[in-house]
Amino acid sequence: MKVGLNFNGFNISSKGMGIQRKKMDLVAENIANMDTTKTKSGKSYQRKFLVASSGNKPENIQLNKSTLQLKTTDPEHFSQEVDIQMGNDQDPPIKTKEVEDTTEGTLVYMPEHPDANEKGYVMMPNVNVITEMVDMIAASRGYESNLTAFNSSKQIAKDTLEI
Repeated sequence: MKVGLNFNGFNISSKGMGIQRKKMDLVAENIANMDTTKTKSGKSYQRKFLVASSGNKPENIQLNKSTLQLKTTDPEHFSQEVDIQMGNDQDPPIKTKEVEDTTEGTLVYMPEHPDANEKGYVMMPNVNVITEMVDMIAASRGYESNLTAFNSSKQIAKDTLEI
């Protein structure tokens, strides 16, 4: 969801909420498949997690001469008008990628299981419920934080219109 250029706070918060939602979806998928010993590939389920990246680093923020007059008390400070450009259409989108955890699962002795090897052991998925619940709590807290920031931006915009 893209909101106008004058509302960068809305855009940043909505991107953050979208990423946290994707993280919660992956955690739910991991927990749902924690007993899946055979997938379409023939191996046990591998835990998935989300990696988010952006090409926009803080040192890449551009300063353009246009609107904001900075007061200089030191000759080393900016002497001209500058406009900090962030969140415009030229910014690359935040890219998210699902990555599979390559660590081995545990071998469990279950000779009656249909996926057991010749020694009676079954390779279980590498999903740990405790880790997944910690990730779920972190993602939900991140979502709540972005929602709070979004609501603060909304309140600021409403208060600005009342002036």
